Amino acid sequence: MDTSTKPRFQFRLRVYRDASIAIGPGKIALLEAILEAGSITAAAQQMGMSYRRAWLLVDELNRSLREPAVESAAGGARGGGTVVTDAGRELIRRYRSIEATARSAAAEDIAAMASMLVD
Repeated sequence: MDTSTKPRFQFRLRVYRDASIAIGPGKIALLEAILEAGSITAAAQQMGMSYRRAWLLVDELNRSLREPAVESAAGGARGGGTVVTDAGRELIRRYRSIEATARSAAAEDIAAMASMLVD
């Protein structure tokens, strides 16, 4: 067992609607990748997933929200485009804020748990 690596604690917030995950870490990471890459295709490649998988995740997310997180424009002379909407940006901000708040609130317990692990 490699004990030289520092333990990593990670919060994985998921919001369920029925049996499906409406909002979760993968969808938030995909939104961030779309912001960075400028398209679903490039974001999917960056994340190592198929375009179809990325599109299905975006579609499921959009159907779960009152306002879409992502809007796509049909291709033209310069090709189509993908935009993370204001609602999508707000969703990312709130999701990351919840993670930071949880991490901060649990800092003492995380430190105590980490000290219980083998060095």
